[in-house]
Amino acid sequence: MTEYLSIVNENDEEISKVAYEEAIAKKLTRRIVHVLIFNSEGKMALQMRSKHKSFCPEHWCTSVGGHVRFGESYKESAIREMQEEIGIKKEPEFFAKYHYLDGRGQEMFLSVYKLIFDGPFQINPEEVERIEFFSTDVINEMIRKGEKFHPELLFLLEKIS
Repeated sequence: MTEYLSIVNENDEEISKVAYEEAIAKKLTRRIVHVLIFNSEGKMALQMRSKHKSFCPEHWCTSVGGHVRFGESYKESAIREMQEEIGIKKEPEFFAKYHYLDGRGQEMFLSVYKLIFDGPFQINPEEVERIEFFSTDVINEMIRKGEKFHPELLFLLEKIS
């Protein structure tokens, strides 16, 4: 089944519906959602992306992340992605929205949500290798040691620190 994404203008207003593959290939401006999950101790859950992912396999990423499908709101997408990737159905709280340009010429709007949740998670192995909670100090040490991090996670960590 073809997945369709909302293509947006510089004001994040929907202007067209395009198949996922075409949106990526043509580097069209689109919407992304991320969910930052923290446990009751304040540690952040990071997921190790599956080796099956086409972009950034086996990289640490936000707790949950993905494209907003055509016809979905950011929040609906966040809830769907949480269910698909880590098997939970909760309602996250809006945190922030950013305009993001990556190093590959991709322009996106990132809407970020947060959730307090201690687990358990039921990971989808096609999407996620594992998910673990880390303190800010440990995350910063992982970055210094050169562990592989998804560029959108690095962008968000810079914004929220």
